[in-house]
Amino acid sequence: MSANQAVTEPAGIVAQLHRAGSAEEFFQLLGVDYDPKLVNVARLHILRRMGQYLAAEDLGGLSDAEATTRCKAVLERAYADFVASTPLDQRVFKVLKDAVKPKAPAKPAFVPLDALK
Repeated sequence: MSANQAVTEPAGIVAQLHRAGSAEEFFQLLGVDYDPKLVNVARLHILRRMGQYLAAEDLGGLSDAEATTRCKAVLERAYADFVASTPLDQRVFKVLKDAVKPKAPAKPAFVPLDALK
């Protein structure tokens, strides 16, 4: 590994989360209790929501313990969203958002007056 890679690679909990291979690993790394049945149904939705919440967080400059605490709180919040409602209700993915968009009303056909004879 070069010196540049060491500088740009995330450290601590963030690096561990980047390497996690499953939703269950996220929960285990952060010490968050979960219902396996719920995670089996909503794993991608929970992780996507966690990513949305993390995008609003600034973890730079935090100690690993502080970053871990913030990440844990964000995962708990994302998980709670899906305990209280379904992935269909939450609509974190574009395909689900588009499924409920109102259809644009069809424009009436334009018939010029001189065409009516």
